[in-house]
Amino acid sequence: MAQVLYPKLAVIGGGLIGSSLIRAARAAGVVGEVAVADASERARERIVALGLADFTTADVAEAVKDADLVVFAVPVLAMGEAARAAAAALKLGATLTDVGSVKASVAEALVTAAPAGVFVVPGHPIAGTEQSGPDAGFAELFLNRWVILTPLKREDEPYLDAVQRLADFWKALGSNVERMDAAHHDLVLAVTSHLPHLIAYNIVGTAADLEEVTQAEVMKFSAGGFRDFTRIAASDPTMWRDIFVANKDAVLEILGRFTEDLQALSRAIRWGESDKLFELFSRTREIRRGVIDAGQESPEPNFGRDHRAP
Repeated sequence: MAQVLYPKLAVIGGGLIGSSLIRAARAAGVVGEVAVADASERARERIVALGLADFTTADVAEAVKDADLVVFAVPVLAMGEAARAAAAALKLGATLTDVGSVKASVAEALVTAAPAGVFVVPGHPIAGTEQSGPDAGFAELFLNRWVILTPLKREDEPYLDAVQRLADFWKALGSNVERMDAAHHDLVLAVTSHLPHLIAYNIVGTAADLEEVTQAEVMKFSAGGFRDFTRIAASDPTMWRDIFVANKDAVLEILGRFTEDLQALSRAIRWGESDKLFELFSRTREIRRGVIDAGQESPEPNFGRDHRAP
């Protein structure tokens, strides 16, 4: 029988990640009562209809009352406001974490809002789909995914115990856990996630703007590569707007390097330097194989269940 790590879980934001976390935590038996706060009336109605929470509200303070673990699953730029709304109602000894794709600015916002006696442990599950909302969640989303925790520079035993308990929580959900400095996390994610999304948004926008190619042709003749870009570019626009604003320094640094490499690739194509092209394509093919060997392909939801529309 699984050990209940947190008698009460409060999730602020019941979208894809928040609702998946609840499903996974309940399936693993590591939480007791579950409360959800969401600003959207429609989302709250779906959370109730799906039976995800014991208590659903629009009031963040109501949701976090007596919670042992509070997870902020809202867009990155909304983290500070959500944390401030929760602050006065937080239980002494509670752990505060998040699921945001940017860590340095989020950590600062959470620490600034949190009262003394509350443990802030920023986190980021590297998992997701282009879908959003409570209906999009599924318990297997975190299975064999990496969760990066970026603990504060504290060495006191109660805080270290809180960090370990949160790591155990994510492991119980089937995740692999890595601890990392927040600034380094933001640079790594700028390479592996943020820049690829920026490229996807841009190339889909470019295709839409080409006068000599109609939108119907773009959709009808989409090859595999373009279909992959459209899938990525279909991700939540509010979430990604916030990510690029919050992580602009790291993204711009990586974007500069990418631009230099793209110019070199352009020259190779222009001058017919086939050896350079073959070398690049061979190297990147090996990276793709490494991703597959590491088990980092996205999991497919179980469409036979009511938690995901077919």
